[in-house]
Amino acid sequence: MGYSIKLAKSMMKDLENLKSAPLEQKFKGIIEVLKENPFQNPPPYVKLVRNLKDKYSRRLNIQHRVVCSVDNDAKEVIIWSAWTHYER
Repeated sequence: MGYSIKLAKSMMKDLENLKSAPLEQKFKGIIEVLKENPFQNPPPYVKLVRNLKDKYSRRLNIQHRVVCSVDNDAKEVIIWSAWTHYER
């Protein structure tokens, strides 16, 4: 059984941005990987540090990232953001 995907409320604006940029298909591809196995490599992922220590990041492109956390017990992936942190 795969993982379920949940979107944080903070993700809603990011979804609009992804649709307006040519990144929606790439985002959907990353979602499919996360559903199957959030620790699959490739595409590469990075475990974040400091105040984001329980989260992981995958690149959409050079500027934008998908940031998520994984609950292995509940088989759930929570997507926190999918846009740049430079514009926040």
